[in-house]
Amino acid sequence: MTQYKNIVVAVDGSKEAEYAFKKSIDVAKRNGESTLNLVNVIDTRSFAAIEAYDRSIAERAQSFSEELLAGYKKQAEEAGVKNVKVLIEYGSPKTIITKELSKVVDADLIVCGATGLNAVERFLIGSVSEAIVRSAKCDVLVVRTPDNEE
Repeated sequence: MTQYKNIVVAVDGSKEAEYAFKKSIDVAKRNGESTLNLVNVIDTRSFAAIEAYDRSIAERAQSFSEELLAGYKKQAEEAGVKNVKVLIEYGSPKTIITKELSKVVDADLIVCGATGLNAVERFLIGSVSEAIVRSAKCDVLVVRTPDNEE
C-alpha cells in the first residue's frame, strides 16, 4: 500500500470541496504522520476587471480564504490529523496546484472535488479537477458528491 506523506487538498468553499476535504482527513489518518496541506487558490483572473472599480474585492477574497482554511484546519486537527498547513495562493487554480504548489510541498497525493464553484469556466474551458488529473505528477483523488446530496 502506498504511503502518502504530503497530501494537498484543494478547497474553494463548494460542497464538492468539502467532501474532498473530509475524504482527505481519512487518507491522512490512515497514513500516520502525513501532512495535510489545505490550499485555496484565489483566481485573480475572475476579479481582475472588477477590481479596477472595487479595490476591496481582493481583501474580501483574502478574508474568505483565511476563514475557510481556518475552519478546515480546526476540523482536521479535531479529527486527529497532527500536521495541518494552510496555504493561500493567487492565480489560476489549474496551474498553481499542479505546477507550483505540488512541487513546493513535495505532494504525493492531490485531493479535489469532482466539480467546484465556477460553472461558467467549467462549461467553457473544463474543470479544475480535470486539469489537475491531466497535469499532476503525483496521484490524484477526485471525490464525487454522494448522489443523495446533489
